[in-house]
Amino acid sequence: MEGMKQIIRLVVNGDPYELAVAPWRTLVDVLREDLRLTGTKKGCGDGDCGACTVLLDGRSVNSCLVLAVEADGREVVTVEGLARGKLHPVQQAFVEKGAIQCGFCTPGMELAAVNLLSHNPDPTEEEIRAGLSGNLCRCTGYAKIVEAIRDAAARMRQERE
Repeated sequence: MEGMKQIIRLVVNGDPYELAVAPWRTLVDVLREDLRLTGTKKGCGDGDCGACTVLLDGRSVNSCLVLAVEADGREVVTVEGLARGKLHPVQQAFVEKGAIQCGFCTPGMELAAVNLLSHNPDPTEEEIRAGLSGNLCRCTGYAKIVEAIRDAAARMRQERE
């Protein structure tokens, strides 16, 4: 069983990869260990905390619950892929609004926010809180995170105009 590997092809943060992976390995493990993209955090391993959130074909998923082989032929965006030359508006707003404390939940929160804003460019506070419901933060009361997402939404709407 040790030598059982499957070839997968995927695009991560715009770069194509071909990897040989054991069929039971999770996407979070492949991202962190094989591709050295350590921005994706490994938290609970049960899909409860959201620290491992990535975008898979534009949809936020808990990468601890996705087998790497399920990502074959698909596109993955991690927190490292949000910034292309400059911080993504969500990342910038998190910094400016002080929505980052220890930083462990931040990558997952930011990707959940990007997912939310891609479907709802002008969310209410309730919609933001619902959009983050799968992501836990133990350091903040979420107020600054919500404020940062509202600010990012406004910036992104302005950029589109």
